[in-house]
Amino acid sequence: MNLELAIADAAPKPRSLPRYIGFTVLALLTGFAVLVPLLWGADVARQDYNAILSLPTQDHPLGTDHLGRDMLARLAAAVQLSLGLALVSVASAAVPGVLLGMLAAWKGGLTDKCLGLLAEMFLALPGLLLVLLIVAIFPGSFVALYGAVALVLWIEYFRMSRALSRTVLASPAVTASRLLGFGPWYIVRRHLWPELAPMVMTIAAFGAASAVMAIAALGFVSVGVRPPTAELGLMITELLPYFAEAPSIIALPILVIFLIILALMLIAGGRKP
Repeated sequence: MNLELAIADAAPKPRSLPRYIGFTVLALLTGFAVLVPLLWGADVARQDYNAILSLPTQDHPLGTDHLGRDMLARLAAAVQLSLGLALVSVASAAVPGVLLGMLAAWKGGLTDKCLGLLAEMFLALPGLLLVLLIVAIFPGSFVALYGAVALVLWIEYFRMSRALSRTVLASPAVTASRLLGFGPWYIVRRHLWPELAPMVMTIAAFGAASAVMAIAALGFVSVGVRPPTAELGLMITELLPYFAEAPSIIALPILVIFLIILALMLIAGGRKP
């Protein structure tokens, strides 16, 4: 009986199962992006006009594109780029967004109004339009690309952390800590961050998915990174005219985008409140 109870306790709960699946898929994609360049070592920009749009072979396990470039190497490089830019964008948005949200809730008054007005100014301009504007001013710049995505994402962290921080700071527990003489750092560490952390992690997963989609969309409309950089949206655009000749080749970057978004959505949606 004890053994059965231990197995039941160790088994993943129904709500956490999607998170395990999401983390597994994301880990496999990350391993693919890291290990393929180390083990395969093919040049992502090397062209072979004798193997244009070829089916999977021993030399090219996933086939080649319209310029004879190895799809296995290019997909690994594209996953590296998408996940790397998404991670940097989310980190660049989460840190200032959460800190400003806590500051607005803590200070209140004029500080809260000014920071709220700043967030509303960014909300007045559609996110994708803002990203397109910045990327068009600095074409081909990775810094501009992830900076533009971060400018769009930080607002959600700010609004959610400000609203939740107001509730926590007005709670009896925080009032008692202040009466006992505990400083701001203790209140943030003991009361604020434990309440904010689950929300921040959930928004980060959704934000990473949004960043991947935004980067792919910019590449698809030829506004993001420039050729010959391997990027999922740009690869779809380049292979689209050859859909009739090699539908399986263009399906590869679409499948990778689907798996990345699916993994991040499962991670975000399966998190316990």
